[in-house]
Amino acid sequence: MSGKVYLIPTVLSADALFSLPPYITDTVRSLRIFYVENERTARRFLKALDKSIDIDSLQLLPMNEHEPPDLAKTKQLLKEGHSIGVISEAGCPAVADPGQLVVKAAHAAGATVIPMVGPNSMLLALMASGMNGQNFQFVGYLPVKPADRAKAIRELEAASARKGQTQLFIEAPYRNNQLLKDVLANCKPSTQVCVAVDLTAPTEYIRTQTVAQWGKEGFDFHKRPAIFLLFAE
Repeated sequence: MSGKVYLIPTVLSADALFSLPPYITDTVRSLRIFYVENERTARRFLKALDKSIDIDSLQLLPMNEHEPPDLAKTKQLLKEGHSIGVISEAGCPAVADPGQLVVKAAHAAGATVIPMVGPNSMLLALMASGMNGQNFQFVGYLPVKPADRAKAIRELEAASARKGQTQLFIEAPYRNNQLLKDVLANCKPSTQVCVAVDLTAPTEYIRTQTVAQWGKEGFDFHKRPAIFLLFAE
């Protein structure tokens, strides 16, 4: 009998274990093999879920940009009947995350894939934004070079206006302020912009207002996990 792949959500904020349903802990206790982005973070997360888990007895396999998952090994483990957990650095695995490669291998091996419920920054931000939740697009990171970034922002605004589509994007936390400045510099005054930071944390902040309104007040989202949303009418 083939093993299964469990997509295990993690917290968005270290002190937000309350955001995870109990069945995640039950599943984790039953697994011995995990694909993880960062072993240190994964160990800390597993211990936070249940201090009785013997971390040293687990097989933690790498899954990141420097060490892609060994997909041949994945298929072999599944065919031998071993079930595997996939743990992201934050939020839901396999969404804007290398876990998708493990999932793809599981399907190729004919294994069952089980997505589990947990916090997702994109959906939480979209829910709280007041923007169109029926037509939206997540585009990940925008270009870093100023000219390319400005062009990408203008294209997202045009697509939003044309399709009535909410645009979602992210940035490395230390570049949050610059990204928002670039959005304000390249979008029309009436375009709506939402910034959602520190989701599920005590310092959570979610604000939607026009480009013109953002431009009238100061802001500082430096090094705070954030997601940005844009909607043009």
